[in-house]
Amino acid sequence: MQAAPTAAEIGTVWVDVAHLARLEHAVRGLGFTMRQPHASVLAGKHGSRIRGRGLNFEELRGYRQGDDIRHLDWRASLRAGRALVRAYTEERDLPVLLVVDQRMPMFFGSRRAMKSVLAAEFAALCAWMALQAGDRVGAVVFNDGETRLVRPLRSRARVQAVLGAVAGMNQALHAASEARPGYGQLDRALERALQVAGHDHLVCVVSDFAGAGQRTQDLLRQLASHNSVIAALVFDPMFQAVPQHGGRMVVTEGELQVELDMGARTVREPIESFFAGRLHDVAALLKRSGVPMMALDTEGEAPAQLRRLLGRLAPRGKAPRRQ
Repeated sequence: MQAAPTAAEIGTVWVDVAHLARLEHAVRGLGFTMRQPHASVLAGKHGSRIRGRGLNFEELRGYRQGDDIRHLDWRASLRAGRALVRAYTEERDLPVLLVVDQRMPMFFGSRRAMKSVLAAEFAALCAWMALQAGDRVGAVVFNDGETRLVRPLRSRARVQAVLGAVAGMNQALHAASEARPGYGQLDRALERALQVAGHDHLVCVVSDFAGAGQRTQDLLRQLASHNSVIAALVFDPMFQAVPQHGGRMVVTEGELQVELDMGARTVREPIESFFAGRLHDVAALLKRSGVPMMALDTEGEAPAQLRRLLGRLAPRGKAPRRQ
């Protein structure tokens, strides 16, 4: 039986519920439905403009046939010399469904943390953002042999249930695991998500997309046809540039174990080419599916990467706060 993670291993090799719970404070001022700069992958995604009363005043505009006369702004109309009505933006309920990958290929990291840890942290941040906005939150968490569903609900207890499901599968990952990589599990998790997210959900898929293929692309398109879908691609910087003087590295997949001399050019270059090609293929697949992609690397802190990817800008004249 695997020993419990030490304090030094939490947040780098594994996560626990307490670690994920502490990320709640990091989402203050962030939201999926906040106004996003044009560079943000969420720009223009949510919020519906309606006539009549809503949560946020949007604009004064000319009266149109069929407008409710109770929404006329009489003072503005008298000043303008024409009938003006007040239009509002209604904030709609936006259930958030997280699809979180905790398979063995995610149990890898050459920098700050394992890919599995970064995925767990990013999912936790999204869950806390949803709760902060008053939205329902749920998850489909999967490993190499199991897919667990936590149905969306608007409560702190439901967020804790999501964090518990993620942390449970995360701590089951270890180098001596007998689990074989379940490359088909990504598609099974997306199929489960389709059963839950019929329409008007925000579905965030957090994975390295190992094993993604034509079926994955089709499922993402189906999800995106009636929902807002984001793909958070988790990768390790080694996939972009293998260290030239990295010494020897042991690579294992189940019972097979190989020691590689990363200082040898004949070893390093083919591996670097393979990693770069795989990242390119996944990015191309996501582009074809029409799903916006967030790239997350294991070197950076999850909260800082989330803020950057959402396009959050610091108030003018103020320096951004340290995370």
